[in-house]
Amino acid sequence: MAGVSAQELAVDPPTAARRLLGAALWSGPVALRIVEVEAYGSDPAGPWPDPAAHSWPGPTARNAVMFGPAGRLYVYRSYGIHLCVNVTTGYDGEAGAVLVRAAEVLDGVDLVRERRPAARKDADLARGPGNVGSALGINLSDYGTELFDPFSDVRLELKPPVPQADIVAGPRVGVSSAAEVPWRFLIPSPAVSVYRRSPRAAAPTT
Repeated sequence: MAGVSAQELAVDPPTAARRLLGAALWSGPVALRIVEVEAYGSDPAGPWPDPAAHSWPGPTARNAVMFGPAGRLYVYRSYGIHLCVNVTTGYDGEAGAVLVRAAEVLDGVDLVRERRPAARKDADLARGPGNVGSALGINLSDYGTELFDPFSDVRLELKPPVPQADIVAGPRVGVSSAAEVPWRFLIPSPAVSVYRRSPRAAAPTT
């Protein structure tokens, strides 16, 4: 079953992003239900060129896992502080990933509250990509984890696909390149984050 699940993400990043909505992401005793994601594509030579993606310059030590098979964990540090959680997608050898932007806590809420003492309510516990990483207790050492391996410390469990009519699409948050690309996907939830356009993005075309 693990191989079948990973194979469901071996598609273009927007399709994989939609498939990840509603999935359960586990790290130890903590489980989150994914309610908001952003898709990111490939370098210019790949099938989904995306100047907003970390893969845009080509393979590096930081983004190497994006060029591997689907269903791996891509972890990176944002602004030198937060650890962001991504799931690799696409074909082996072609870059693609989906950023987990927000989630609801399904299990381990007391531990998550300890990790996120500044959260005023439970809907805030895993709202925003840095808070998702904090809620799960993710470390840089988790980079490259096979998420469908039942023995992995971080695991992903796909649920039945969310009906397309229930999914909202819009532009990604905070990117300065390709700011109008509607690759942010969400399902209704109080945990969904607020859209903020990057001040460095070009003005929208009319």
